[in-house]
Formats: sequence, structure tokens, C-alpha cells
Amino acid sequence: MNATDRTPADLLRSALAADPSRPLVTFYDDATGERVELSVATFANWVAKTANLLQDGLSAEPGDRVALLLPAHWQTAVWLLACSSVGVVADVSGDPARADFVVAGPGRFEAGLACRGERYALSLAPLGRRFLPGPPDGYADYAVDVPTHGDRFAPYVPVDPDEPALIVAGAEFTGTEVVARARDEAAGLGFTGPGARLLSGLPYDTWEGLSAGLYAALASGGSVVLCRHLEELSDDGLAKRVESERVTAVRAGR
Repeated sequence: MNATDRTPADLLRSALAADPSRPLVTFYDDATGERVELSVATFANWVAKTANLLQDGLSAEPGDRVALLLPAHWQTAVWLLACSSVGVVADVSGDPARADFVVAGPGRFEAGLACRGERYALSLAPLGRRFLPGPPDGYADYAVDVPTHGDRFAPYVPVDPDEPALIVAGAEFTGTEVVARARDEAAGLGFTGPGARLLSGLPYDTWEGLSAGLYAALASGGSVVLCRHLEELSDDGLAKRVESERVTAVRAGR
């Protein structure tokens, strides 16, 4: 990270410049057995493609609102940083009827139809698989469309760090506020320096969950082991994961 970083997208760019090969997000789904590890470079590639989809595919502009009807998941983290890259507001579990666009996962497709704008569906299946035979009615398939977009992203309009960037649990934050708060809280969460590795089982529908599961890692040079359905894992299994993943702090949420 750099002292001049003022948006989450800035934090990602600094992480990419500093060490693109280090792990950033390691994701587990303990209901399916999935494990995915994304380096800074791989994560940034997904973010660039998704930001291009937002900007070119959806014609999203700074200030537009994207309702993210998604759980704590590595693809949700990608969408959060893609929104920051374009300057659109990421409204986590927000009201689809008030959003310009909706991105939804299983169990939220019906709710997402309240949005009159374009909608993307994520299967959240292992390896980010597409829907077969096709996505839910009223949705395009993210897994089908995102690979067609470029690996590099440049916003058409510079992102204003003092404009709204994130809404979670009813609270609104600018890009500057997200970065400042993530920096301030990083040490308390266990990100005590570069290389710190936090295991988080917290949901993404609170600031604490977003900070522990993404933003504080970016703000501190650390990495996160993001766990979904952690309640499926035994205490012994959790202890083994902490050891095998070289975890230095835990926010289990169970």
C-alpha cells in the first residue's frame, strides 16, 4: 500500500506493483470442498475483466448503484474492487429496486428481478462454472461474458475518492473512508504487518466482514483465507486449516 492510495482500487494497484505473485485471497467453501487461491495478479486480472464488463458491457458510470446480492465469496470480492475501479457504488445486499444493476447468486435471483436495469447471475459453483443449460430468467451469465473482456482496465472518467463507493448494512462510505477505516482497523483484526494472514468466516453483509475478509488485507499488505459455510468444519478441521494455511489471526464468526 502507499500513503497516497485513496480508493480500494488504488490499494489493489499498489499491491500489484509491490508483489504480484503473493497470495491475496484463498477461498474455501466447506459445503462443496472447493478451495481457490488467487495471487494479487490473478485477482487483479479478474477485477480488470469485471470492471471492463461494467464499463463497456453495462455502460455503468460513476455514481451508478450495483446491488450485490452475494455472500462472502472470492467473486464477490472481485465485484467490490471492480465497482471501485469504475466509480460505481457497491450496495452490498442492497435493495434491487433502487439499483441501476444487480449481481445475484443462488437464492437471490427472485429478489433481484425487482431491478429494472441489467442483471448478472453468478452460479458460485466451483471454478466459477457457468449455468447449464443457461442462467435464470432475466439474467445474463457472468461466467459466460466476463472472459470476453480485456485484462487491463482504464476508467473513462477518473474516480473521485470522495464520492460514495460502498453501502453496507445501511451505512454509506466514500472510497477515502473505506481506505482510511481499513487502515485504522487492520492491526486490531490481526493484520500486524506485511505477510499477516487472516482467516475470516464472517459474512460480507457487515462492515466488519468486508474489512476482515478483504479491505484490511489490501490496506496492510496481508492476505485473507475467506471461508464460506465454516460451520460445516469441525474444530479439529479448523485448527488444521489454520496450520496448513499459515494463518496468523482468526475471525471465525461461528
